[in-house]
Amino acid sequence: MVNSIPFLFCYTIYMEKIIEKILEIDKEVVLVSIDGRCASGKTTLARKISQIIDCNVFHMDDFFLQKHQRERHTIPGENVDYERFLEEVLIPLTLKKDVYYRAFDCKDMKIKEGSLIKFKKINIIEGVYSNNINLTNYYDYKIFLDVNSDIQMERIMKRNTNHNDFKNKWIPLEEKYFKEFNIKNKCDLIIDTSDSFVF
Repeated sequence: MVNSIPFLFCYTIYMEKIIEKILEIDKEVVLVSIDGRCASGKTTLARKISQIIDCNVFHMDDFFLQKHQRERHTIPGENVDYERFLEEVLIPLTLKKDVYYRAFDCKDMKIKEGSLIKFKKINIIEGVYSNNINLTNYYDYKIFLDVNSDIQMERIMKRNTNHNDFKNKWIPLEEKYFKEFNIKNKCDLIIDTSDSFVF
């Protein structure tokens, strides 16, 4: 059953709920996804969780498609290199291994030199497409961040100079993904951050 929390709820209350839920998962490896609309606060939420509990945070933005893969970006849910994320991050984590993390640089259009991230029991995977159908079954707890479209554009215009690309290209692709795979309703927790002063 999906629990939907309007962000008018006290920040402390919903954060306590998330932390409590994560800590009660009785497994040797805990994988938590934070998916949702761009500018809804996914990165911020992941960072705030990591300030409270000892965990690793991985970003789907670091796994955008390489140049030779770009022809598939219009296919719902395919605008991320989920194969590389699965091989380099999720599978090692399930085996309780360290992760050799290589982020994709969108400016240079190539994968940067990697660094070793030590294994931790709790791992947060944040970003749009984190619940790609090839990845979602790995997660123990799934969070979806929602945001009103007008507020979303206000936030994007404040932080991105290329906001027209988001409006005309990236947001429509994300919305196809959400709709095609019913992402929002398959998550364990939905938070509307439209009225948030935190995100």
